[in-house]
Amino acid sequence: MIQTGNILGVALAVGVLCAISAGSASAQATANCSLRPAVSTKRQTLNCEPGLSITIERGARYRLADRNRDGQVDTMVLNSKAALIDVDSSRIQGGFEVVTPQAIAAVRGTRWAVDTQRGKTSVLVLRGRVAVNKVSTGEGVTLGQWQGIDADSGRSSLHVTRWGQPRINALMARLGQ
Repeated sequence: MIQTGNILGVALAVGVLCAISAGSASAQATANCSLRPAVSTKRQTLNCEPGLSITIERGARYRLADRNRDGQVDTMVLNSKAALIDVDSSRIQGGFEVVTPQAIAAVRGTRWAVDTQRGKTSVLVLRGRVAVNKVSTGEGVTLGQWQGIDADSGRSSLHVTRWGQPRINALMARLGQ
């Protein structure tokens, strides 16, 4: 499982490659991520190195980081709204993490969505497996396909559930899927 204190500290302390705003294509290129031409004003898609694609809900507050300093993006710090991450494990070595105020979701290769809003982080796995640790307690769970969790900043336990189709559809629609 993920060591929450270490990962959060490293993700925030190693230094961020860039802080990306909704319209800053030059900052995205600096982080080895290029903005795919937008067909929607509701979201944007970043193509990072081959094997990593991130679709971000417009208005999301986030930044990308290179926690191991190898010149490749391997962490997203997401403070608001939703992101859909697609990682090809055959092309991305070492995995990818999304750090939110309530949880840390980490994978080696999969497709999953993270939604952070109103003091809660929700994680949904669309393909593969994702390890999720709650920041406030360090408790960890592993999610499989169509499973999700909701993490708050309190002491409550993480409960793995199979998300219903209406909830999946609502989140995926926000991300253009």
